[in-house]
Amino acid sequence: MTGEETTGPAGAAAKRAAHPRHDLAPLLNAPVRLSVVAALEPLDKAEFGFVRDLVEVSDSALSKQVAALEEAGWVAVRKGRVGRRPRTWLSLTPEGRTVYQRHLAALRAIALG
Repeated sequence: MTGEETTGPAGAAAKRAAHPRHDLAPLLNAPVRLSVVAALEPLDKAEFGFVRDLVEVSDSALSKQVAALEEAGWVAVRKGRVGRRPRTWLSLTPEGRTVYQRHLAALRAIALG
């Protein structure tokens, strides 16, 4: 291989495509969204209030971030009642789990170089 093959435009493009940052999910660059997904990852589902308290945000801040994750298809929102009280449960979708795992792997690869 010559130096041209590794430093020319094709070689540079190949190196860029291989960098782990390309596997980062831009939607998870927001700390609250990343925290929500991380909180949900080990669970089948979690009550909205539990996630709110764990992530330490207000109801409105969590609602806004969950809406973005739901729109992406990464979080499922289910509403119901426990007795007479309304409840909202959050869970990661299979796609959300996959995206989160890929995002974590990319962060590890970048950090560990």
